[in-house]
Amino acid sequence: MKNLKLKSARAALDLSQEELAVKCGVSRQTISAIEKGDYNPTINLCITICRVLGKTLNDLFWED
Repeated sequence: MKNLKLKSARAALDLSQEELAVKCGVSRQTISAIEKGDYNPTINLCITICRVLGKTLNDLFWED
């Protein structure tokens, strides 16, 4: 399942996938795969992404 919440939160801060990846210490391909729903990130990576984007785990990773 695509993670449109992550993509939207990233875009709202005007961050490219590459910029978010650098801030999180991962590759751009990892961020792309998470957004596409092709990769299930570890909880530690989820927390890092949330901190960088100023969101909670529920905001970005909980399915409604």
